[in-house]
Amino acid sequence: MKSIKKTLRKLALMCLMGSFFLISIDSIAQRHGGGGGGHRAGGGAAKVSRPGSGGSGIKRPTTSTRPTTNNKVTRPSTNSKIGDKTVNNRNTNTVNRNNVGNRNTNISGNTVNRNKNNVNINVNNSVHVRNNRNTVVRPGVRPYARPPYRYGGYRYNCYHPYYPRPYHPFYWGPVWHPWGFFVATLAVTAIVVSVESTQYHYDQGVWYTGTSGGYTAVPAPVGGTVNNIPSGAETVNTGTVNNYYYGGTYYEKDGSSYKVVAPTAGTLVDNLPEGGEEVTIGDAKYVKFGETYYQPVQVDGKNKYEVVDVQEDK
Repeated sequence: MKSIKKTLRKLALMCLMGSFFLISIDSIAQRHGGGGGGHRAGGGAAKVSRPGSGGSGIKRPTTSTRPTTNNKVTRPSTNSKIGDKTVNNRNTNTVNRNNVGNRNTNISGNTVNRNKNNVNINVNNSVHVRNNRNTVVRPGVRPYARPPYRYGGYRYNCYHPYYPRPYHPFYWGPVWHPWGFFVATLAVTAIVVSVESTQYHYDQGVWYTGTSGGYTAVPAPVGGTVNNIPSGAETVNTGTVNNYYYGGTYYEKDGSSYKVVAPTAGTLVDNLPEGGEEVTIGDAKYVKFGETYYQPVQVDGKNKYEVVDVQEDK
């Protein structure tokens, strides 16, 4: 029994020593592991903190995201905006060019006017040729104190000296039209006037004949009679009676009406209408309507035109 107890005591003691031994080893291992782990953890924490503190790790991706910054640097969008602005400006310029085109339209309108002038001149010449009673100049009522201007076998008689200046047609207002002007319809105020079996239409100082598709303004026919003439008619003196001048046409009072008459040599007028032809005769320039000549003169400091008496020099 005693030997058994001794044996058990030895076993218990060995177990106890073994337990202590194992506990010591475990504690040593934990110390090594914990200390190293702690240091490693500290180091790991340092490593972890490096990205945080260095920030470079995080910012480096931002730096690596510089392509986004590069996108800003390359600024294709900014350039595209500039491009858009440029395109818009170009479009604006294009619009302005269209406006210029409108000015060019304003220019083409001038061209139309020029064409009208040409039409007026051509039509006037042809009309005057067909209607000679509009080209006859009645002789002056008093003798000429000045010698005539001779050139090309003709004598050009005037009471006033020649005063050169360019011919500028006068415009009598929106209801007036120069000879050769075409209209598709006439106003309701137009009246019909017959002169030597020829029918004319008269409206507010303008005379028309019917043409294909409308009406064309023509020189007023001598002998045509109307009840009223425009209020803007100018009173001119022929030396014996007063004439009423409007738009290149001369009227004389005939009772309660007005009759178209040929111009009287020596008559002075302030303005000439569109459709005249500026012709050079020797050293002088006259304005010619059909076969009627007007000489530019100056009377009392005012520019005027005098009806010329043209005669063959025999």
